[in-house]
Amino acid sequence: MSGSAAAPPVLTEVVRSGFVEGRHRGSLVLLDADGSVRLALGEVTAPVFPRSCNKPMQAAGMLRAGLGLSGERLALAAASHSGESFHRDLVRTMLAEHGLTEEQLGCPPDLPLDAEERETCLAAGGSRSRVTMDCSGKHTAMLATCVRRDWPLESYLDPGHPLQRIIHSSVEEAAGEQVAATGVDGCGAPLLAISLTGLARAYRSFVLAAPGTPERRVADAMRAHPEYVAGTRRADTWLMREIPGALSKVGAEAVQAVALPDGRALAFKVEDGAVRTLGPVLARALRLLGADAPVLDRIGRAPLLGGGREVGEIRAVF
Repeated sequence: MSGSAAAPPVLTEVVRSGFVEGRHRGSLVLLDADGSVRLALGEVTAPVFPRSCNKPMQAAGMLRAGLGLSGERLALAAASHSGESFHRDLVRTMLAEHGLTEEQLGCPPDLPLDAEERETCLAAGGSRSRVTMDCSGKHTAMLATCVRRDWPLESYLDPGHPLQRIIHSSVEEAAGEQVAATGVDGCGAPLLAISLTGLARAYRSFVLAAPGTPERRVADAMRAHPEYVAGTRRADTWLMREIPGALSKVGAEAVQAVALPDGRALAFKVEDGAVRTLGPVLARALRLLGADAPVLDRIGRAPLLGGGREVGEIRAVF
């Protein structure tokens, strides 16, 4: 149609029995170590909702506001955790340490994010809970910050709350651009829109930040304790364990951001939100950045099954 925006490029093909049965489009940006753009596909300067890719910036904002977390606790503050027992146990410990209760969490009750953990939970008679929800670590840390500063707890998710205003500033500073829109994330927290280029720039700034700064403290905690950021069966965990110094975080609707320790960085969003495309796109993007590790083969595999056997794959085509 005349005057309409061009469709973003195809990032992956869905190939079944040698036949291309589908395609997923999206936008992607790669930054070199000096911050210059190495590759831009699609609309990389238009605003998107990064979803949980914003969590490191949110955690840095909490530290700026006076939160005193470190180690596993700080990693969990920036997490989209799988709901495994060690995640749930630490959330409950953090709540107790700050005189908080599960009922004060503003995130909705949910089952574990991880499929195997979800089956185990249901088989044991478990049900949805706020602690199990994948954003419960972030919400616990937000409440703990408010306790530390004697700020209102009931309104901690209001965009005008003192904590959320500091987080807003932290996101803009890291991204190097203004927030284009404010929405509500799936967990109920304010969701701040920035561009994919700004998102990649933010992750780059975290790995290059001076030791002891809020940004570097968050990056170091996430890289030291990746299983608390994601889970034992998650690509973010595998990547941060097996590529030294990498900082990685996935977001809902197929958003991903990664920075390597020398400042190379990437961010992408698959337009239709297809999570099944994340691995192939991420592995290909990291290889284009010059990363080379066996974990990329593991992350990049996305087989298609037919009759219980492998008959095809989702493959990156950029």
